[in-house]
Amino acid sequence: MTVANSASMSHSIAGRYAQAVFDIVSEEGGLDALAGQIEDLGAALNDSADLRALITSPLYTRDDQSRAIAALTAKMGLSATLANTLQLMARNRRLFVLPQLVARLRDLIAEARGEVTADVTSAVALSDEQQKRLTETLAAKSGKKVKLNARVDEGLIGGMIVKLGSQMIDSSIRSKLASLQNAMKEVG
Repeated sequence: MTVANSASMSHSIAGRYAQAVFDIVSEEGGLDALAGQIEDLGAALNDSADLRALITSPLYTRDDQSRAIAALTAKMGLSATLANTLQLMARNRRLFVLPQLVARLRDLIAEARGEVTADVTSAVALSDEQQKRLTETLAAKSGKKVKLNARVDEGLIGGMIVKLGSQMIDSSIRSKLASLQNAMKEVG
């Protein structure tokens, strides 16, 4: 099995779990609560090396994973549907797809709400006013509610890179300098 096949299989597994959770919660009318819980779970994955080790390390038994997930879901106050799904994933040794599950659920919730996520990378942190103006501009362009996912990359020197769906707008100084360098190579 190649790495590409493994990644594809992980997305497929995560997609099935995510769709099941989404369908059940949608019928119950709890999408807003699920959205908050998914954000909290994603933050826990990003912040906790112990949690990442738990879901990926073969050293933990099914029982170890199941007990840890039960404690985590109780402490985080996750819904019964999400908690039961995570328990099932632990029993089936599928916790390794948890990051993909979180990403897929975010996508399903955003699609149901008519939202689109814009990934914005800037050289310096954007002020609240700048984020608001950018959100309004992108919403007008896309015709959907826009959620900004902003991060800072000081290597851009100045400007920003905006990815909205399949479109990318790169107004960074780094890319302009690279274009100028390529143009100078062609001349000389």
